[in-house]
Amino acid sequence: MQNIKNDLFQVEVGADGIAILTIDQIHNPTNLFSFEFIKAFIQVAQQAIQDESVKGVILTSGRSMFMPGADLRELKGLGENPEQQLKDALVMQQHFRSIETGGKPFVAAINGTAMGGGLELCLVCHHRIVLNNTRIKLGFPESKVGLLPGGGGTVKAPYLMGIQNALMYLLQGKEVRPQQALKDGLVNEIAENQEELIQKAKDWILANPNPSQPWDNKKYKIPGGGFWSPNGVQTLIGAVGNVSKMTHGNYPAQRSILQVIHDGLQIPIDRALEIEARHFTKLLGSKEAKNMIRTGFMGIQAAKKGKARPKDEPKYEVKKLGILGAGMMGAGIAYVSAKAGMEVVLKDISIENAEKGKAYSSKLLDKRIAKKRSTPEKKEALLSRITPTADPAMMEGCDLIIEAVFEDPKLKDKVTKETEAVLDPNKIYASNTSTIPITLLAKSSQRPQNFIGIHFFSPVDKMPLVEIIVGEKTGAKAIAAAVDYTVAIGKIPIVVNDSRGFFTSRCFGTYVNEGMFLLEEGVPPAMIENIAKAKGMPVGPLAVHDEVTLTLSKHVIESNPDSGKHPETQRSYKILMDLINKGRTAKKDGAGFYDYPQSGKKKLWKGLAEMFNSNIDTLDKETIAKRIMHRQALESYRCLEEGVLNSVTDGDIGSVLGWGFPIYTGGSLSYIDFVGIQNFVKDCDDFKERFGARWAVPASLRALAEAGKSVHAFKKENIVSV
Repeated sequence: MQNIKNDLFQVEVGADGIAILTIDQIHNPTNLFSFEFIKAFIQVAQQAIQDESVKGVILTSGRSMFMPGADLRELKGLGENPEQQLKDALVMQQHFRSIETGGKPFVAAINGTAMGGGLELCLVCHHRIVLNNTRIKLGFPESKVGLLPGGGGTVKAPYLMGIQNALMYLLQGKEVRPQQALKDGLVNEIAENQEELIQKAKDWILANPNPSQPWDNKKYKIPGGGFWSPNGVQTLIGAVGNVSKMTHGNYPAQRSILQVIHDGLQIPIDRALEIEARHFTKLLGSKEAKNMIRTGFMGIQAAKKGKARPKDEPKYEVKKLGILGAGMMGAGIAYVSAKAGMEVVLKDISIENAEKGKAYSSKLLDKRIAKKRSTPEKKEALLSRITPTADPAMMEGCDLIIEAVFEDPKLKDKVTKETEAVLDPNKIYASNTSTIPITLLAKSSQRPQNFIGIHFFSPVDKMPLVEIIVGEKTGAKAIAAAVDYTVAIGKIPIVVNDSRGFFTSRCFGTYVNEGMFLLEEGVPPAMIENIAKAKGMPVGPLAVHDEVTLTLSKHVIESNPDSGKHPETQRSYKILMDLINKGRTAKKDGAGFYDYPQSGKKKLWKGLAEMFNSNIDTLDKETIAKRIMHRQALESYRCLEEGVLNSVTDGDIGSVLGWGFPIYTGGSLSYIDFVGIQNFVKDCDDFKERFGARWAVPASLRALAEAGKSVHAFKKENIVSV
């Protein structure tokens, strides 16, 4: 066998007869499990097996990552020809099996992250050794994009890790570090450095000239017991119940994973792999997988890289950040910014308040240290970058200011003027407001072209989305700066245009409002909450309203001078005031739609049934579900038509990451296609007659439905005049 070097990998055969295949896909940003690579890998593996002078093969990587997964750009276009795709999958599996049974030892020397298809490639090898580096991750994330591991991972994982462990990896997309992977049986050995990694691989090859896989060994026992063992039966029965409870049948990939494991452990491996391939092919063509790949991977990955920034603007670096307001939002922004290496000045009305804001970072870091995710030294380094102050002059020298004070235009006007007095005119000023129009707030600024909205979500350290709001006079430099800053702190930006409530707050408001309207109409509160969660919302509309507080909703309505013009707003305000006047204001106050006892779980307040005359026969479940979900989608479309949103993808990303709209639908706009655009319009027309004008269908949406087009076909210039 000769040495090989191409665009995908290089192969060097040493004097010891061991071939080292180093994956290095020079035309990709990282090594990917692609059609081209699979074909080339199989070809060279067969050459090694047939060459008597080759004693074995070591598979490793020339990149910082071993192989983080499949090329989802290829998967995005699949699903249209299932017969051919199944045939291709089966051929791949047959070739992989020929490597496993070819009589030559293959060892995966894993020197970087191996996920999905990359990890399945390692499972084809007879032995797996991983570098002991905490930056390395191993796992099967396919279920997160609506798929299952289709390169043998679903079938093989239970043999290596046991049924229970395998289910956690496969159903949840669990990712682990090398030490945990060794403990779970996913890898066989750990090496401390690259030299030891290769040497251990060579030693194993020389010691095991005739290897076999566990699934080919009739005497092999699955860790924890096989399918018919008491533990195996109990685990699978429990998993079926848990998956049903968690997914409500909305995620077919989880059902398929259970089915493949259930069937695959009872039959020979080759037949099991065929079952896996059939399920994988079916999932590829599913609406859920297409949606999850488009929004959950392609859309979010592009946003992460700053796709929304103006292309011609130079990169804007934030070395020093000023934050006005050290409450929960300001403190959270300080933490994520200091964590990214920025110097942070955290200002409040008193030094005591500013110190409390800094203490928030200390508490977060203590938790990370307790979980061994950080160290005292890293904690001190991060805290040293946060300077608390009550002096506006300390904002001098900042590259970016983020105002995060209370939602009061007069207060925001005051802090804007006092801060701009010391801020370089060429620097950027942003407001973290969640509802007040940026154009209105920018009137307080002497340089509105450098004034922008940067809306974070609470808790800032956990929520990935940042909504960037462009005012009427906001310039390209400010947009670029906001996007660059957001990417630098590891968040995901979407850029929207100005309106009251912008996109996320406006559409999230329809979710909590529709929940209140259903309650007012007599629908039992438990029914509202359970149906919302069954459709995939993470929290029911009443519970999440308690979390954001009823008093905040009241304040938002009262601060909007146009509230009196909208019957829907007045209706929700009356419901809010009826509850607030009874002392029911928020979760943090112990009473809202729910009761929150100091010990024990929250429970819906019994007084709701009497207060709103609950009647289980008020509406059927299907209508309730459609009202909860359709209402969010309809408002999202209005944001698209009005130009608040720049694209369908922005709306999908914002809804999924901003308020938890279920990813299997693709997001609040793709949801319209998910249920069928014509069905959606028909439902909204029906609801307008039954429930009011808020259900009026925009003319452009009706035109798309009549033409049988997707919501993704929307174009601003095609809006229908009425």
